[in-house]
Amino acid sequence: MVDPIIAKRLEISGVVQGVGFRPFLVSLAKQHGLKGEVSNTSDGVVVLVEGTDDAIGRFSADIHNKSPLLASVTKIKTVDIEPGHFSSFQIVKSRVAGPRTTLISPDVTVCDDCLLEMKNPSDRRFEYPFINCTNCGPRFTIIEDIPYDRPKTSMKGFQMCPACRAEYDDPMNRRFHAQPNACPVCGPEVFLTDNKGKRISMGSEDAIALAARHLSEGRIVAVKGLGGFHLACDASHQDAVKTLRQRKNRPHKPFALMAASTSALFDHVHVSEAEKNLLNSYHRPIVLLKKKEAGQHRTGSLARETAPFNGCLGIMLPYTPLHYLLLEKGPSVLVMTSGNRSGEPLSIDNADALQTFSHIADYFLLHNRDIYFRADDSIARVQAGKTRFMRRSRGYAPLPMVMDQKLPKILACGAGLKNTICLTRGNEVFLSQHIGDLFNVKTYEFFKAAIDHLKKVMDIEPELIAHDLHPGYMSTAYAMEAKGIKKIGVQHHHAHAVACMAENDIDEKVLAITLDGTGYGTDGHIWGGEIFLCTRQKFQRKAHLFYIRMPGGDAAVLEPWRMAASVLYEAFGKDFLNLDIPYIKEMDKKKLSFIFQMMEKNLNCPLTSSCGRLFDAVASLLCIRHEISHESQAAMELEAVADEILSWESYDFRLTGDPIQIDLLPSIRQIVADLQAGISLAAISSKFHHTLVSAFVSAAKTVSRETGVNKIVLSGGVFNNDMILNRMITGLEKYQFTVYTHTQVPTGDGGICLGQAVVAAALEGY
Repeated sequence: MVDPIIAKRLEISGVVQGVGFRPFLVSLAKQHGLKGEVSNTSDGVVVLVEGTDDAIGRFSADIHNKSPLLASVTKIKTVDIEPGHFSSFQIVKSRVAGPRTTLISPDVTVCDDCLLEMKNPSDRRFEYPFINCTNCGPRFTIIEDIPYDRPKTSMKGFQMCPACRAEYDDPMNRRFHAQPNACPVCGPEVFLTDNKGKRISMGSEDAIALAARHLSEGRIVAVKGLGGFHLACDASHQDAVKTLRQRKNRPHKPFALMAASTSALFDHVHVSEAEKNLLNSYHRPIVLLKKKEAGQHRTGSLARETAPFNGCLGIMLPYTPLHYLLLEKGPSVLVMTSGNRSGEPLSIDNADALQTFSHIADYFLLHNRDIYFRADDSIARVQAGKTRFMRRSRGYAPLPMVMDQKLPKILACGAGLKNTICLTRGNEVFLSQHIGDLFNVKTYEFFKAAIDHLKKVMDIEPELIAHDLHPGYMSTAYAMEAKGIKKIGVQHHHAHAVACMAENDIDEKVLAITLDGTGYGTDGHIWGGEIFLCTRQKFQRKAHLFYIRMPGGDAAVLEPWRMAASVLYEAFGKDFLNLDIPYIKEMDKKKLSFIFQMMEKNLNCPLTSSCGRLFDAVASLLCIRHEISHESQAAMELEAVADEILSWESYDFRLTGDPIQIDLLPSIRQIVADLQAGISLAAISSKFHHTLVSAFVSAAKTVSRETGVNKIVLSGGVFNNDMILNRMITGLEKYQFTVYTHTQVPTGDGGICLGQAVVAAALEGY
């Protein structure tokens, strides 16, 4: 007996557009002897399929099990329909009716197949810097709207030649419906100009070869990439790196590097297998890797100025064909730092780039494919055996996080620093790419554009706006100015805690240790060293670092010497001015006396429990860093001098009051004694790190005994510190705490929009 022919409609959701999904289905249908059709929709992909029940069942199973590398199937809804008597299985025109719920793939690195073609002299795309297929290349940064078809991308102005069109129309070709498909005949081109915009190359090959030569000679070249511009120079050329620092007015902040391969890194950094896998992943983030000591280098060296006073280098591998060609023809390791004015978003437009940093770059390697939306490089680090984000952006955004519950449509506006925003829809949370510090008009305009773009491509009109409590944040101001929509303020550190809870699917009472630099507290003071008892809906502050003054308010953030004076004043009173330690000898006595008078009279000295400010104080006290040029500089340099294996001892501390105050003034007095005794900075820094951990573990034990809660989440930018994170996890687990940390969003302020959204939903009864 012959099995009857039946028909089904499959509605497939997830990342299923622009990733070779429809040709995959054509091939799969042929394997199983099925007929029908497939089309893109605003929801994802719809399949009408006819065949035996058994064959359709195997077909459906293979969709999950064998989907393309970049695809991600989140749901298949199956409905029985009447057979349409198809003669074959075909791809048909996209259908755009209904609400848009499809997911958009992030930009990904060029695939191995395309690289092989690019390196083949007999291939028509030999050394073509825009080679791509459905398995690789640009996505999010070239999409204007969905569904993801060529007319809605920045490729719409490039008409495919007959050869490219034949590939595009062939369901069995890996370039079938690859929207950025192009070749040297019909596609974008690269060209080189001087810093006045005068073109000085004859074609793409000539432009790249000339740029590579200039890099090898120590010049600075602005390179238009996938999500914006980089400023590049030879990372081994000391003068070039110093010149780039001077011209960019970036005295100390580490430069990101791009290496031709992992083997090019072995002389400079330690690379574990997990770090190697992360470097080579198709996301291609910048990976923080620990430097080797100079004596450990086998050959060659990088310019010291790439990352002065820092124990790590941030390195990525090439992710566009242009990068591969540039590194092949020029230096094997390049500085690849953001192409922007300090504090402003990445430049994405040729004319804007020339106007913005023609005083920095000697040459501009440009191309004529527009970038619709900027995306900074992601930054990640392998800590405690897991990948952690410091910045989640290119290669990951705008892929959603899938929650354990359905949420209303919420816009969460994020923080003031390291801003990201998110939108929610059902059980999905869509985080934007990195936006940055909202301190100027251009970044604020990017912030608003990011919201509008994400709302458009995800077709989400929010019903609620969640925001930080800080009245001075531009993200808060944006929320306050929104008309006709309910607004929910969320305390900064509660958002940190709930972000960690949400990504670990926790919806019960937990303890939360949140350590960072700044967060507006409900008592009007600046928080940042907290232990909460909290749920997604509310929190109780059970412990915190002792309050110290910030002499001069925000000025103390940029001048850690003020924080050192503050802790010395608290520990020794006026006598601190006479201490026999290097800090007192290095400081301007008039400035110290002035700060002392401010504290005595309590003038412009807001109180803070910030862990970040405490790190600043100790870094300056040890004469490591008195003034900073970038955020967290003092704390990072204090970590860099610590010897992790040198000391597991602690200085003294006290736990007093209710809520518990974690008093580290005894530690400050002992640090001063160690300085007077000539103890090494490495030993003092290591001991301070361990003291901080020991104090919070002790306080957490006390709170746990009182509350009966032994699940604990860790969040806040201080946990980017490798020593703090590892020792805190070890210390808490020693006392049977179950510890949860971040692996999907940054532990710093780049992750709090997630927490804001989930808190707002909880307060609304979801």
